Amino acid sequence: MIPSEIELPPAGPELLVALDVDGTIVHHDGALSLRVREGIQELDRLGAHVVIATGRGVVATTPILDQLELRRGFAVSSNGAATIRVDSRVNGGFELIETKTFDPEPVLRAMHEALPEALLLVDAPNTERYVTGRFPDGELHGEPQIVTLDELVKIPAVRVTLRLPGEGSQAMHDLIERAGLHTTTYAVGWTAWLDIAPDGVTKAGGLEGVRERLGVSPASTVAVGDGSNDHEMFDWAAWSVAMGQATEETKSRAQTVTGTVHDDGLADVIETLLGVSST
Repeated sequence: MIPSEIELPPAGPELLVALDVDGTIVHHDGALSLRVREGIQELDRLGAHVVIATGRGVVATTPILDQLELRRGFAVSSNGAATIRVDSRVNGGFELIETKTFDPEPVLRAMHEALPEALLLVDAPNTERYVTGRFPDGELHGEPQIVTLDELVKIPAVRVTLRLPGEGSQAMHDLIERAGLHTTTYAVGWTAWLDIAPDGVTKAGGLEGVRERLGVSPASTVAVGDGSNDHEMFDWAAWSVAMGQATEETKSRAQTVTGTVHDDGLADVIETLLGVSST
């Protein structure tokens, strides 16, 4: 599965494995395969640096770390706008070590004008979340504060999210065209969910900071994902793998394509890294 020209170290302290969450580690309904979970834990047990790299905010990232029982190292949240140090002894499980913020008012006003019925969310650098209305049950972790649009636009943002219940991702593509979102980095989710980060901030940038902190060689990095917000991460990694359900554009950005999330495609990748033959 690994291209012949790529020489990765054995699964251990010299290897960094960056993993997207939704559609890669977990299904879009939040289900986590036992095979995927055990594979990630084995990488961690051997000393490999397993780094979660997700569009989720910090509040929604830490439950994944708990599910996987990852208790060391780093995680990249909010599409690279937040980096946390994983440590079960600090702040209930993590330490926020870096955030990148932006003024959300222009994009929030543009989105509200284009789609006034949509729900808006801002992730603040203190990990608090603010929304203009209640999101569908089960979609958000914690209890975000409901505020008015005029209050929301004044909060420095790590990430802005737009949610349009009852619609699909095509609505988000249409929104991008209508709102003219050209000055920020955005990623369209699998439903009518649009994440917006500071201009130029990507998972790859957050991961590069982690790689430097860990002292891992650029040639010893792996990235697995399924979305448009993983493209820069694919370019960053020595070996990049797209999930089988990804779009053709996303697959074309990766060096290898694995099975879908429903077929435990990530487990196939992990077992390759572990030197285990997949059935």
